[in-house]
Formats: sequence, structure tokens, C-alpha cells
Amino acid sequence: MSSSDPVGPRRDAEVDKLRGILKALERELSERKQAQEVLERFFATSVDLLCLASFDGYFTRVNPAWERTLGFTAEELCRRPFIHFVHPDDRQATISEMDKIAQGVITISFENRYLCKDGSYKWLLWNATPFVEQHVVYADARDITERKKAEESIRKLKEAAEAANRSKSEFLAQMSHEIRTPMNAILGMADLLWETALSTEQRQYVRIFRRAGMNLLNLLNDILDFSKIEAGHVELEEIDFDIRELLDRVCELLAVRAHEKRLELACRVMTEVPAAVRGDPTRLRQVLTNLVGNAIKFTESGEVILRVESGPAEDETQTLRFSVSDTGIGIPEEKLASVFESFTQVDASTTRRYGGSGLGLAISKYLVELMGGRIWVESQEGAGSTFFFTAKFGKAAKPVVEADAQVLELKGMRTLVVDDNSTNRLIVAEALTSWGAVITTAESGGQALTELVRASRSGEPYGLVLLDCRMPEMDGFELAKHIQSHPNLAAMTVLMLTSEDRGGDVARCKALGIDAYLIKPIQRSELARTIRFAMARTQATAEVQKVQEAPHPIVQLRPMRVLLAEDSEDNVFLIEAYLRPMGCLVESAENGEIAVQKFRSGTYDLVLMDLQMPVMDGFAATERIRRWEREHNVRRIPILALSAYATQSEMEKSREAGCTAYLIKPLRRKTLLEAMEKYGNAARDSEDTGLDERLRPILPAYLEARARDAGDMLAALERGDYERIRTIGHKMHGSGAGYGFTRISEIGARVEAAVDAPDENAIRQLAAELREYVAEVVSQAGI
Repeated sequence: MSSSDPVGPRRDAEVDKLRGILKALERELSERKQAQEVLERFFATSVDLLCLASFDGYFTRVNPAWERTLGFTAEELCRRPFIHFVHPDDRQATISEMDKIAQGVITISFENRYLCKDGSYKWLLWNATPFVEQHVVYADARDITERKKAEESIRKLKEAAEAANRSKSEFLAQMSHEIRTPMNAILGMADLLWETALSTEQRQYVRIFRRAGMNLLNLLNDILDFSKIEAGHVELEEIDFDIRELLDRVCELLAVRAHEKRLELACRVMTEVPAAVRGDPTRLRQVLTNLVGNAIKFTESGEVILRVESGPAEDETQTLRFSVSDTGIGIPEEKLASVFESFTQVDASTTRRYGGSGLGLAISKYLVELMGGRIWVESQEGAGSTFFFTAKFGKAAKPVVEADAQVLELKGMRTLVVDDNSTNRLIVAEALTSWGAVITTAESGGQALTELVRASRSGEPYGLVLLDCRMPEMDGFELAKHIQSHPNLAAMTVLMLTSEDRGGDVARCKALGIDAYLIKPIQRSELARTIRFAMARTQATAEVQKVQEAPHPIVQLRPMRVLLAEDSEDNVFLIEAYLRPMGCLVESAENGEIAVQKFRSGTYDLVLMDLQMPVMDGFAATERIRRWEREHNVRRIPILALSAYATQSEMEKSREAGCTAYLIKPLRRKTLLEAMEKYGNAARDSEDTGLDERLRPILPAYLEARARDAGDMLAALERGDYERIRTIGHKMHGSGAGYGFTRISEIGARVEAAVDAPDENAIRQLAAELREYVAEVVSQAGI
């Protein structure tokens, strides 16, 4: 081939070209290999869980992080459907997410739990990208177990904090209600009693318990500020006080509650206890009131005993040990350690049955420790409890002298104490012995009578007898009759001890010639005073001077028909005592449901609605009354809310329900009457302005029907058909006010009452009154 042959150069060029292509391929393969190695290295070393999965529900490849995280090998993970490793509670959500992925939806931040080889579960956070054509899913997951634990811990702490805040708010409202409700009756009755004719002595008693009630109300306001205690800002006073007088005041305050339940309440102070100490009487009274009050609340029968004894004495301090024992429901052993914790009760049913906030013992524990002592409880379920506490007090600068005991001379006086309660016998005997009396005790009326007769016949008669009013078989009154009828016993001084301040008991004492009576729990000073008075009466009858004090001016309220919705019998009695002297007709309902029923069928000028009632509370009852008024197109009757919850939220809630005004317990008479005068008169003024124009088109037919009713009643009376008359009266009673004619409702109610008698003349007069009133309305209103 010659050098001029063109084939050679072309071949060389093609070879060079092929060589270039081969080199490029080699470079590309090398780069791909390097890239593959990088990807494999990344896949193998990633801390995240990387995987490929098919649409049929299996892993096709997983990286080593899976085994490091879950403990399963790649082979074990790929052998089973991946749903097998998902927590049962998360499987449905995982399946739903897979359905989305199969439709080409990318998954971002999906969470579920995966099984570990040791049986535990770990939380995984997923991101996944599907390739639908290849039926492949590329996914990565990250172990977020520790983060979830932290989130759960934070959530629990947040819920605990929120629950604590709710409990505190609920406690404040509950504490306010629990104390203010009985305080309403206490202060209200005190005001009523103060305005009656009282002797000097009686007026002093009323003055004391009025002052005590106000002090208790002031103390309530301090207690409700629990944050003050939580912050440790409570400081104790350091003043001298009479420990026995304080104990008497505590028992006096709680005696009414004990007597209502027929419980014996007694206080025994050991002789070595100093009369005067230095410390904080208010805080000590607070602890004692809480413990004795709880004992009464959780005891249905038997007794509650308060005891005080001396503990170790040091140069500057004296330790006293207090105990409060009851015969109540007791506390289970497993609950003893928790009763002093805040916002707790023995069980949830305790709160529902007995009420209370569950904070009193926690406050008591705090105060006792502040007084340098400790508090504990011993109890057996079903057999009662005894709460103990110690407290340290300073020595008083001056000793306290028992003025009454100083002038009471009973040296050598043969005295018989008769009581079926051993603690009461012991307390009275100790006091009398300290005054020099020679004591004999008897536990029944029969035993006492036998002893009295025996002593009289032996020439050593008793000069003083103290009788318990309530005893089985022969009570104190029956024993007193035997004493009065026996010629050798009638000259004795007889003192009656009673657990209940009943007017009937007082009258029976006077009728039987009993020299004096004393209400338990026994107070040393009162016992001395009463014995002295009783012994003086044996010689001559003291004329009790009546002292009239001008009553406080009160609002002159016009007579109203009032519906009182209130579940507390004490408060019903109190409000009736306030209103009936004003000429008001008060009808009560013990819960909201009954109140609604009475409102629908009755006629009232005003409603007093307690907001906290069983069955149906005052909020729901008010809403139903307002709805009924709207449905029947009648005017709104004033509804005054009564509540012991002094909170803004409660006031707002009552307004939303439809209440006209909000009155806070304890409810003083002046406050109630002024509110009734304001809102009741406003409603009456509104009513008297004329007929409701919306009803005018239907009034002629209504009045015509009532005119016929007058004739129908007379016709029914002639044939003796009282049931027909009752039906007519009931119809008028229920409908009159709804049409704006309260007079017709009144006549209807009086017709029903006349049928119950029955009173023919009254029925005839009411028929004539109805006819005249209808004619008057038609004439004046132009109907």
C-alpha cells in the first residue's frame, strides 16, 4: 500500500476514537464504582434507619442501623411483613399511611412504635418517598424514643400542674360554700334573736355568739387564702390566753352541730394543765375547730371527746398534748399516712356524702408544726378515730384565776351526778370535787332514784343532784318527777344537763320546778355559775329582769309571694323568719326540679334561688324557668341567686343562666330585704304599667272564659261537685299570671283552698269576686 493510500489514516483515526471511548467508559465505570462505594458506605454507617420496601409489605433491604436500634438482623427484618413489627395500637394508622404511599403520596414525619428483639418498643419518626412504577419505597426512620419520653414527662408535669390549679380553685370555692352556708343560718338567727325581748343574761349570750360568728367569718377569709400558707408567710402571735376558756369557746361553737346528730360532745382538761399559756390562740382554735368538726361530721352516733394533758415542761416552754376521739366511721389502715396531704380525703365518696374540701387536716398539720409540735392519728375502720397533736406554748406572765370557782363553796356538799355517758360523769365529777363536793355517780335514772332514797333514809341526804336529760329507760325528766313527788327528796337542788337547747325542754324544767338547766358540753365557769344560781333558787325564786333594746331599723317590704329554692332546712327556716313578719307568703322547694314544677303551676312575685342544690342545681332551674317564660310569653319574674361561692366566675355564670341579682351567704336580713324591695318592686311597677300588648288579641276570650268560670263554680256548688270547682280553681291558679292577671291566680289558689275545707260561703264569695274583677278589667282596659 502506497503512502498515498487514504484508508490507513482513516483507520488510525477510528482506532483513536475507539480508544477515547474506552477510556471514557473506564472513567465513568470508575466514578460509578466510587459513587456506589460512597452510597454503600453511607448506607452502612448512617445512624438513621434506612430501608427499601416493596408495595407488598416487605423490606427488601435495610441498613445496619436497624440491628443496632432494634436488635433484629436484616434477614429477620426482611423475612416477615414489616407490619408484624409495628405496635398493635399503631398498626391501623400505619396501614392507612401505606395506602397513601401506594398512591404516590410522600410521607413526612409519621410516628409509630416498632418492636425490639427484647420485647420492648421504640418510637420511630418516618419519611418515605414512593416510586409507583417500580413498586418501591425509599424510606428513612429515626429513633425518637428518648424525645417521646421527655414529651410524656413534660405532659404529665403540665397535667399535674393544671390539676393542682384546678383543685386549688375548686377548694377555694368549696371551702367558701361549706362554711358560708351554715354561717348564713348562725348569723341570721343571731340577728333575729337580738331583736326579740331578752333578759340581760340572754342578751349577753346572744352578743357573744354574734361576735363569735363574725370572728369565724373573718377567720374564713384568712383560711381561704391558702397561698399564704403555701408561701410560708403565716406568723404566729405571742399573747397570753386562758386555755380553758378557748376550749370552752370551741366546744360551744360546735355543740349545735353535735346536738343535731344526738352526739355527746365533751371536753376534759387534766388538772395539771396550766390555766394560762402564751401563744397564738387563733391558730390553736383553728386546729381544734377543724379536728372536732371533722369528728362530728364523720360520727353518726356515740360521742366526741376533746382531751388536753400536759407534756414535758422546760424553762421557757410548756408542751400540751391534745386529742380528739370519736366513735365514727374510722379510717382504713392504708389511708392513715395520706390523710394529712393537701386536697385529699379518705375516698371520693366521703366528699360526696359528708362534704368538705379535703384541706383542713393539711392546714392543721402545717399550723401544728409551726407551733413546734406534731400531729398523728390512730384509727380502726368502723370503730372511730383519735387525732393527736402536740404544741409548745410559752409561760403566761400572769396566772388566770377562775373567778366563778373562787366564790363557789361546795365543801362537804353531798352531790349525785347522773349521766349514762361515763366521760360526762367523769368531767362533772372532777370539777365538783375540785370545789370541795363529795361525789357519787349513777349511770341510770333507776340507779339514781334507788341511791337518793337510800341516802335519805340513812340520814345523809344529797343536797345537790345533776341529771342528764336524755337517758335510756328513765330519762332526767321522769327522774325529776319522782324527786318532786317524794316528800323526803323535794328539798334538794336539782340541775338538769341537756345536750339540746330546745324550748320544750326549758318549759318542762320550769313545769317540774327544776332549779336550773345547763347545756352540754359542760364548761367549768358555766357549771359554777349555774350551780350557784340553782342553789339560790332553792331558797327563793329570782325574778329575771327583762331588758328591751330597740330593734335595728329594717326595710319595710311590701307583701310578696316568694318561691324559695333551698335544700338547707336551717336556711329555709331563717329566710321564712325574715320574710313572714313582712307579710310575705313563702313556699319552699328542696331542689331545683321541684322549684321548676312549682313555678310552672304557681304564681310568684319573686324567686330566691340557691345555686348549689341536689337533683337539679339553681343554674339549671333558672334556665328552665326563663325558657318556660319565653315559651308562654309571660313577664320575667325576678330571680335572686343565693350562693356561698363568693367568686366572680360564679356571679357571671348565674347571670348567664338568667338570674336577676346575686346575693352572697351568709345572708343578712337587711341585705335580703333591700334586694327584694329593689327588684321585686321594679317587677311590680313593670307589671302595673298595663297589659302586655302582645297578648291583647287573645285576652277577650280568656276573660270571657273566666267570667263563665264564676257561674260554673256556683252551678257545681249547687250539685255538690267539688272536684269540678277544684279543677276550675286550679286552672285559674296556673294561668292567671301567665296572662298578666295575678289576681286571677290568687283567686284560683283560694278556690282550691276553699274546696279542701270545704267552705261553701267562701266559694260563693270567690265566684262573686272573680266576676267583679273580670268586669273591672274589661271596663278599664277597654277589652
